[in-house]
Amino acid sequence: MQTQSVPKKPTNLSLDQALLSEARSFGVNLSQAAEAGLRLAVKEAKAEAWKRENAKAIEASNAWVEEQGLPLEKYRLF
Repeated sequence: MQTQSVPKKPTNLSLDQALLSEARSFGVNLSQAAEAGLRLAVKEAKAEAWKRENAKAIEASNAWVEEQGLPLEKYRLF
């Protein structure tokens, strides 16, 4: 699988000294590891923001299902 080249920006980070030493001893690519961790953190933050932004709609949908039941429930096989 070929990855797209994206522009990179040099960044300074403050990291736990012991963790940094251990990562280096195992040959961990710090830039790749930091980017992977940051991608995960952003993904989780976006998911939480979406839940907050849509909480009222989700609550309304759940309330409707509680009152009315699932629209196609009679066709469920489980």
